[in-house]
Amino acid sequence: MKATGIVRRIDDLGRIVIPKEIRRTMRIREGDPLEIYTSPEGEVIFKKYSPVGEISCTASQYADVLSKVGGCPAVICDRDHVVAVSGMAKKEVIERRVSGSLEDLIEQRKSHVYRSKDDQILNPIEGIDRYAIACSPILSQGDVNGAVIMLSGEDHEFATSEQSALVQAAAMYFGKQMEE
Repeated sequence: MKATGIVRRIDDLGRIVIPKEIRRTMRIREGDPLEIYTSPEGEVIFKKYSPVGEISCTASQYADVLSKVGGCPAVICDRDHVVAVSGMAKKEVIERRVSGSLEDLIEQRKSHVYRSKDDQILNPIEGIDRYAIACSPILSQGDVNGAVIMLSGEDHEFATSEQSALVQAAAMYFGKQMEE
């Protein structure tokens, strides 16, 4: 754990303000759920809660199926990081941050399909050169929780209608899983 040198006092209602610099670097937004952990050494640790992370085992299995059926690499992410990947080296991609452009897209609850050279290219993962050919946000009880993405592959530079439908179905499936 790294010390920040920032000290805050608890107010009379038991609240504490997380400094803006920390919220910005950790991508903590207003309304984001935080899990609270305690240690035997007296530490109180706040961790961003990820509903998608809670079902990462299912997400990994689904990414495998999505990649095989769709014929392209498949990625499932929460609002901040990649949770599951298939069709490319997991070590390179897993736990990487999502790009600001993907964050903006899913915050707007929009899907993205790359069908022709006229469409805008979306690079969804920081440090990865592949672009999204199909992307759909995971919505659960009105909240945006992440996205399902098919990435460009060696043989697929544009999305087919089937790939687009697969991504949308997967996003809907994960939204339903998180509601249960």
